[in-house]
Amino acid sequence: MTTGTAYLLVAIAGTDCALPRRAVREILPLPRLWRPPGVPGALAGFLNLAGAAVPVVDLAVLFGLGRPVTARQALYRHLVLLHGEAPQALLVDRVADVVRVDHDQIRPVAGETTLNGCVGAEIRLGERLVHGLAVERILFAEERERLAAQTRDAQARLAEWAA
Repeated sequence: MTTGTAYLLVAIAGTDCALPRRAVREILPLPRLWRPPGVPGALAGFLNLAGAAVPVVDLAVLFGLGRPVTARQALYRHLVLLHGEAPQALLVDRVADVVRVDHDQIRPVAGETTLNGCVGAEIRLGERLVHGLAVERILFAEERERLAAQTRDAQARLAEWAA
């Protein structure tokens, strides 16, 4: 029997991070996104997923690790679709693996010591440390509210074209 916690390992602008596997619904190759004018730089755009407007947050831009990439640079990037009432996806440079980590290799990190408090743990994988992201803390409350409003607008636009 395997013990420990499962994580999805991802690369974000050259930084190794991990997302709890239980938070991940699906991994998708980067499709064409619709990006309305005037949205914040960290919002890569919206994905039309079976008629639902799904916001895609570029983690490299959000964390201040990089700039939005061109279509050519984005060729091998991935979307990590998250579980939740309101669909949301995270744009990462690549998905590397799914690993199971023993509890003694996970060290909690105080939320106030990281950007947005989004790093919830340091995870030891062999000789390297990986940032374990707390998905629910990636965006500030104000950012979540603004994203929800922009998603409603995008959904309304999709509905106009579906008729």
